[in-house]
Amino acid sequence: MSIAPVMLDLEGLELSNEETEILGHPLTGGVIFFSRNYESVKQLSSLIQSVRKVTNLYEKDLLIAVDHEGGRVQRFRSEFTELPAIATLADSQDPSQKAFSHGWLMASEVRAMDIDFSFAPVLDINYGVSGVIGDRSFNRDPEVISKLASEYIKGMREAGMASTGKHFPGHGAVVEDSHLEIPIDRRTKEQIWKEDIIPFTELIKQGLDAIMPAHVIYEALDDKPAGFSSYWLQQVLRNELKFEGVIFSDDLSMEGASVAGGFANRAEAAMTAGCDMILVCNNRKGAIEVLDNATIKQTAKSAQRLLRMKGVSFMNRSSLLNSKRWAESVEEMTYLA
Repeated sequence: MSIAPVMLDLEGLELSNEETEILGHPLTGGVIFFSRNYESVKQLSSLIQSVRKVTNLYEKDLLIAVDHEGGRVQRFRSEFTELPAIATLADSQDPSQKAFSHGWLMASEVRAMDIDFSFAPVLDINYGVSGVIGDRSFNRDPEVISKLASEYIKGMREAGMASTGKHFPGHGAVVEDSHLEIPIDRRTKEQIWKEDIIPFTELIKQGLDAIMPAHVIYEALDDKPAGFSSYWLQQVLRNELKFEGVIFSDDLSMEGASVAGGFANRAEAAMTAGCDMILVCNNRKGAIEVLDNATIKQTAKSAQRLLRMKGVSFMNRSSLLNSKRWAESVEEMTYLA
């Protein structure tokens, strides 16, 4: 089965009748969970089973995702390990080992719930000016980011999870939060290539599975945000950097995406620019507009790429929590927090 190109969200702790119908839409290929979808492990397990059951009835495959980085961005809290922000790793004893353990622990707890992947890791540079990035970044040094992200991804993969580097080509140099504003990065190509592009380039060489572009306009290079730019997604990512993985749009409900027009227009623009899957979250009306009105053509190659994001078979939650490795990893991360 192939995977359709639109990822949507759910409004609460259980599937509504409307959401059951939406999951069956031919364009729906993914669901992303937020904190509002989580009350307990038992409830989350029931919700995931409901989602899988509906998509099986429609004889379709579906990706289930979450933003579960640790620190400020961790959707599931109670009954999950409170993961430290990845900025703490560089200053720890044996940073590479800690990065591996962080990636493995995050991925193992998420995969044990039958969630395919978390959108991680963040590859942005922390220049100290972006409040929305900040300690979500590994470091200020792109070489340190590359090294620690590489180990982090190895940990994720060992737990059966594919990786997503974000936010290409780098969100860390702008003050504005693209959730609320339309950020403009006025640096030259030389400045961006000197630092921001390095972690993406290095991780692509190592087989980075997916990339999420930033809703940031890099005005020296294009007048469109990276997620709507064929320059960034096709010329740079596909042609120059030889990236062969999945390109996810960032949430099309964010203010940084508003430059592309209404929701159907945003969806069409992102797909035309080169995205394989678009995210439409936190705006049900906008999501339905995309499903009902957007003209989206998915190539066979794009659908095939999305299949690679499916989680690899992993142990169930009970087995995980009874394992020595899990206990040791929790202790490591608790010490860092």
